Amino acid sequence: MKDEKASSRKEEGKTIQLETPISEEAVRALRVGDFVEINGTILCGRDAVLPKMVNLAESGDVKVLTLLRGSVIFHTAVSPAGIGPTTSGKLEIEGSIPALSKAGVKVHLGKGALTAETMEALKAHNSVFAVTPPTTAYFSAKMISQKVAMFPEEGMEALYEVKVKGFPAIIAIANGESIFSK
Repeated sequence: MKDEKASSRKEEGKTIQLETPISEEAVRALRVGDFVEINGTILCGRDAVLPKMVNLAESGDVKVLTLLRGSVIFHTAVSPAGIGPTTSGKLEIEGSIPALSKAGVKVHLGKGALTAETMEALKAHNSVFAVTPPTTAYFSAKMISQKVAMFPEEGMEALYEVKVKGFPAIIAIANGESIFSK
């Protein structure tokens, strides 16, 4: 069963496999510094679409709420060159994290530190923030397929659904703790 695999604590230094959609129990088991590999579908979006997703989620849009439940959102655009993280501390991105976590996002992927307020919102909604190295070519090799999910008018900044296998990340914020303050 995928939840048992995802939520079980591994030996020190081992990689934890996370399968989307990610369960509440799997997220609760994650700790700052855990190495994870994500398998399944991740959503990719950044400055242009994340505030739109917040508006739709807060208005009760069933399609969006279903899409977000147990999801992973990677703060990136998708282009022919591949994908790589953008800074998650940008106003439009970090400002979306509390509401998207409340709507069901379990893992936010990006780079950089987040504010104490955002850390508290992640904790309150049993979500985590994970960082990824800015290595576009490496991530592209982990992509199985991609498609525009919403907002095609935004071009490469549309909301994408990307299927991945073994997509690496390090848990940077979990349970009110941060790798940036260690």
